Amino acid sequence: MPAWSTPSDLRTQVQKLWDRGLILSSLVTGDAVFPRRLILKGPTSTELAERFDEVRAWIAELRRQRHIRIEMREVRHRILGSNCVPEEAWVDTLDDALALIGKVRDAARFKQLVAATSESQPACLPWLAKYPLNALELAEVWPRLLDVVGWVQIHPRSGVYLRQIDLPGVHSKFIETHRAALADLLDLSLPAEAVDREATGAGQFCRRFGFQDKPVRVRFRMLDPLLNLLPGDGDQDLTLNHDSFSGLELHPERVFITENEINFLAFPRLPGSLVIFGAGYGFDRLAQAHWLQRCRIHYWGDIDTHGFAILDQLRGYLPQVESLLMDRETLLAHRDHWAIEPKPERRDLPHLTPDEGALYDDLRDNRFGVALRLEQERIGFGWLERALATD
Repeated sequence: MPAWSTPSDLRTQVQKLWDRGLILSSLVTGDAVFPRRLILKGPTSTELAERFDEVRAWIAELRRQRHIRIEMREVRHRILGSNCVPEEAWVDTLDDALALIGKVRDAARFKQLVAATSESQPACLPWLAKYPLNALELAEVWPRLLDVVGWVQIHPRSGVYLRQIDLPGVHSKFIETHRAALADLLDLSLPAEAVDREATGAGQFCRRFGFQDKPVRVRFRMLDPLLNLLPGDGDQDLTLNHDSFSGLELHPERVFITENEINFLAFPRLPGSLVIFGAGYGFDRLAQAHWLQRCRIHYWGDIDTHGFAILDQLRGYLPQVESLLMDRETLLAHRDHWAIEPKPERRDLPHLTPDEGALYDDLRDNRFGVALRLEQERIGFGWLERALATD
């Protein structure tokens, strides 16, 4: 088949404009997208002579395509004489483009979204211009999203739970489902003092816009009965919200943090010590417990790039943190339990010690193997007992 532009090729070019959001964005911004010249590839002079019947059929097919204007030019051939062949293909209007790719109804629906937004929340129009295809996907719920924006404008930094927003068809799950779009819309429509710009990401939605969030809970075990908070000398596995945990008057000598629940539960008793079930990357709240500043703190995580990234972040809040069983000797002694880390970390970690940093570099540079990891629960328990006995 010759590489001449077919009606399908021309439609594809217009479809790409739609897929990039340019056509719908123009309904908000007023930018001119049409008339637009399309890329048209036609026969060479040699092909015109050698494949004349095919060229005639190609021309007829192009000219039958509705909503595309074909401009012709006259060519003179020494054998065929004077003939007119397509030189340019144009889509002249927005309506032509929409009809060509079958998007008339979608565009009409988007215009309704623009009109409704212009009337009630014009500050949100830039979002429609930037994410028009996302807006179409949200068309059914768009009025409720605008209602939420209006409610927050009236009740900035309300301090209530999302469940307490009393609007028809709006509930906490609705807001949680659409919080990415809502965060963008609220950023556009709220005054600067109503937005906590330091709170970023989906998990910080409530803090960013002044809603009450679910309390962060800290789970910990007393490894020494003398530290027990409740009567009795049995094992005390406690969970408190972070405010209550921060307000405790505890005086342990050592605190251990581990990310694995079984390690947390099996951690042996130790004088003057407690163990915390770690919170991944959520150590900013934990650091608010000022009594932790007086303790020796040991972090036991996976020997992989994310384990060291968590250690690095924790040490940013509590500089005295020491790593536990996150060393080269432990890694090499457990070769049979090495596994693959799904998405390794690559960034530099400034809070690691020289030995930790060297091991982290070896891991992220794949010197032991591609994306190597040793999960903490695969380390022999005797290693933990020896490390605690010799410390």
